[in-house]
Amino acid sequence: MESTVGDVSPYELLFKGLTLIPVSLYLLIAFLIFLIFAYNLLEFHIIHDIFSAFGGNHVSLTCDTSSDLYREVVSKCHLLHARYLSTPWLSSPHLQTMLLHLLVKTHNFSYKRELFISSDGGTIALDWLMNFDETKFKVNGDNFVAKAIPLVIVIPGLTSDSDSPYIKHVAYKMAKHGWNVVISNHRGLGGVPLTSDCIYTAGWTEDLREVVNHLHCTHPEAPLFAIGTSLGANILVKYLGEDGANAPLVGGASICNPWDILMGDRFFGRGLMQRFYNIILANALKDVAKLHRVVYARIADWEGIEKARSVGEFNKYTGRITGNFETVDTFHRWASSVRVVNNVKVPLVCINAIDDPVCSHEAIPFDECRMNKNIVLATTQHGGHNAFFEGMSGKNLWWVRVIEEYFSVLHSSSLMNKNTGATALRNKLLVYDELNLINIWFCCAYLYINIPFFVFSM
Repeated sequence: MESTVGDVSPYELLFKGLTLIPVSLYLLIAFLIFLIFAYNLLEFHIIHDIFSAFGGNHVSLTCDTSSDLYREVVSKCHLLHARYLSTPWLSSPHLQTMLLHLLVKTHNFSYKRELFISSDGGTIALDWLMNFDETKFKVNGDNFVAKAIPLVIVIPGLTSDSDSPYIKHVAYKMAKHGWNVVISNHRGLGGVPLTSDCIYTAGWTEDLREVVNHLHCTHPEAPLFAIGTSLGANILVKYLGEDGANAPLVGGASICNPWDILMGDRFFGRGLMQRFYNIILANALKDVAKLHRVVYARIADWEGIEKARSVGEFNKYTGRITGNFETVDTFHRWASSVRVVNNVKVPLVCINAIDDPVCSHEAIPFDECRMNKNIVLATTQHGGHNAFFEGMSGKNLWWVRVIEEYFSVLHSSSLMNKNTGATALRNKLLVYDELNLINIWFCCAYLYINIPFFVFSM
């Protein structure tokens, strides 16, 4: 008996109809779905850029507009009042972040290394920029730095060091500008062994404090500036907040500061890409730990380190233990620079991207920065983490030009006289205190020697 159309299942008819559609059309649909998925996953903004005629976005400034810092420095920084447009073919914060080490333009130059021994016996590599081939510009990296030349201290990010491309980029630009540059590598990085039972952590500021004091003592006439990137920015801001007016720096710059380490740990667990970055950074930390396994195994939990799958877990088995914290959340709260941002007394510019895929914009302390007359916070809609690529070539970083301009204007402003005057006064007070201590010592020695003579002569 012949089957009729009514006897055929509608699903069979649908299937037969779908088979009549060319395979190329299916591939095109699959490709479009993939593009939409990738566009959203990687947070591309090229369509928005096209509709805005590649005009970029205004830099948003959060600061006290009645402060001396704004009137004398920030108001004269054209880049802070202009627009930032990311490289069109890098219109994704993830592409900017992941390609930072590959695309940024680096130059040929050599460092001169100084090994600084901290008070606990630890070794910190200070890499001075000596010369580079393209311009034949020379910067003295020994103890004979010219008095009038400012000195810029660069504090790298989590596992970065002086050989990281973006660190070499900023060092080159600042040196080409005519300033001396020294990169303060974290202990255990830069090819230097751990020579004491101490490791650097997210909130460890003692190393930076000793390095700054050392450079201030060896180059007392050189104005000291500092640039911190990523975790290095958190350490720098935390140090400035802890020391307040006692910090001998005259200017600072914070780039992509995570601000709140606890919130950052929570942020790493939110999205697919954040989990990816969390694993990558945790593995980088574990690689550093493996270089110094003997020390880490002695002062931390080595088994925990080996099985750590996130930055938070790594901190749980390292910083929490070495710092004697009850929980890793307690350690993260202590390590956060946001706690002390109100006490920063040094003119500081902070740059963060809202679309930073590593540091949540929710952690940015807008209110605290607005209330502190010594801070200007510059935020952009795009830029990624430590990147801010600009131009069609994608070889240069926008934030480096901003810092160069900010430091130059600050160095020529009247705020420099106030800061250097305060530093000079502190130095005089320190000398005065040392002289008083010497006089007291001589008096005590005199009494110690002569009191027995007086007693027996009575």
